[in-house]
Amino acid sequence: YKGDPRSAIVDASLTAVIGGRMVKVIAWYDNEWGYSVRVADLVKLMADKGL
Repeated sequence: YKGDPRSAIVDASLTAVIGGRMVKVIAWYDNEWGYSVRVADLVKLMADKGL
C-alpha cells in the first residue's frame, strides 16, 4: 500500500460480519501519501475550474 495513490486499500480477507449487524472492515493506508494525493487532486480541480 505504500505509495499507492488510493486513500485506503480494503483487505477483503480480513473484513467480517460480526453478530449479523456489524461489519468490521480492515483497510491499509499511508496517511501522508494518501493525504498528499488528495491535496494534489484538489489543486487540480481548482485549477480546472479557474479558481
